[in-house]
Amino acid sequence: MPTNPSDSAKPRTKHAALVRPALGEFGRHELAILGAPCGKIKELVTRLVPALSATLSVGYVDADHAAGDDAADGGAGGASSIMLAGASAELTDKISFRRVDQRRELDGFSQKELLAHQSLVLVNGNHFRARQQIIILDPAKPLEKKLDKLTDVQLILLPEGVTEVPAYLLAHFAENPLIPQLPLTDTEAIAAFVRQWRQRNLPPLRGLVLAGGQSQRMQTDKGRLRYHGLEQREYAARLLATVCTDVHVSCRPDQLAELPAGLTPLPDRFLDLGPMGGILSAFQLDPNAAWLVVACDLPFLSEATLRHLMAHRNGAKMATAFQSPENEFPEPLITIWEPRGYGTLLRFLGLGYSCPRKALINSDIELLVAPDPTELRNVNTPEEAAVARQELEKQ
Repeated sequence: MPTNPSDSAKPRTKHAALVRPALGEFGRHELAILGAPCGKIKELVTRLVPALSATLSVGYVDADHAAGDDAADGGAGGASSIMLAGASAELTDKISFRRVDQRRELDGFSQKELLAHQSLVLVNGNHFRARQQIIILDPAKPLEKKLDKLTDVQLILLPEGVTEVPAYLLAHFAENPLIPQLPLTDTEAIAAFVRQWRQRNLPPLRGLVLAGGQSQRMQTDKGRLRYHGLEQREYAARLLATVCTDVHVSCRPDQLAELPAGLTPLPDRFLDLGPMGGILSAFQLDPNAAWLVVACDLPFLSEATLRHLMAHRNGAKMATAFQSPENEFPEPLITIWEPRGYGTLLRFLGLGYSCPRKALINSDIELLVAPDPTELRNVNTPEEAAVARQELEKQ
C-alpha cells in the first residue's frame, strides 16, 4: 500500500507528549527536614503542625525504626493478624481517623497518590527525599555526606549553641548564599516561614470560559448571545482577563471557525463530558496552573464578584467556589480550581462521575457567599434570556 510522503517526515512517537504536573516525591508542596536525629525531626514537626493546621492540611512522611528492627528479627513488624494472614490491605476506621495498611510497594507513583489531598507534606529527610529542604545544623548529625540531598534548601535552623554555618555547607550554597536562618526553638517563626513559603509558591491563575455546550434548552448557542453588545463568550473572556494571566475559551472542535477574533480557543480534548471535559482539557494543557472557570451563560456576572473570588482564593484547598444562591452546594462553573483538582476530577471520572459539583462537594474546598448572589444566575432558555435583557437594560 502506498504511503503518504509527508508521514515519513513526522518523527515517530510512542507516547503522547503530555505536560506533567510539577510534583515532588510526595506532593506539590513538600519540605524534607534533615540534619538532626530522627527523634528531633519528629519533635520539630510535632511542634509545627498545630501552628500550621489552621490553614494547611499537613501530611508527614517517616519510617518506623522499631517496626523494621522487629520484622528483621522475625517479629510482626507492627502488622496486624489480618496482614500476617496474607491480606494485601486493611482499612481500619479508628473513628477519629482512618488508617490503611497495605503491602503495596512505596514507589514514586504511589507516594504521590497516598498524599494527594495534603496541601503540605513534611518529610523526614533522613529516610526520604523531597524537592525542597529545611536543614538543622545539629552537630550530632552532620550533613557533609548528604550534600546530594540538599538540592534546594529553603531554611536553615540553628540549635542552641550553634551560630555559624559549616564551611562545607557555605561552599555548597555558594550560588545561593542568602538562605534564611532561624532558631530551632522558635516554633512560630518557623511556622510563619513555611506559610509564607507556600504562599510564594502559589500557582499562577489562568482563565477558562466554558462555551462548548450544546445549549439544548436555549435552542441556540448560549455563548453567541449578546447581552452587553458582545457575544457572551467574548464578554466573559474580557471579564476574566481583568484578573487572570491569560484566558482560553473552551469549545467544541466544530466551533473553532466561528470564534470571534482575538479569543484563544481550547478545543475539548475530553469529549462528551460537558463542563468537566472543558476543565480537564484546561488541566491537560497546563496542570501546573490554577484555572478560574466561568460558564458563558452568566450575563449578570461582574468584575467585582470575580475580584472577590480571587481575593478570597485559598490555594491550600482543592478549589475556591461560591455557594449556590439556591442551596448549600458549591457553584462549579464559577470556581478557582487549584492544580490538585486535576487528579480529583480524573479520579471521579474513573469512578463513573462527570459532575464537577460532585467533586467539589466531596473535597476540601473554600466555600464563599457571593457579594451579590443574583450575579450567579444561569440563563438557559429563550424566556430567561428575554427577561435577562430587560433587567440588564434597566441597570
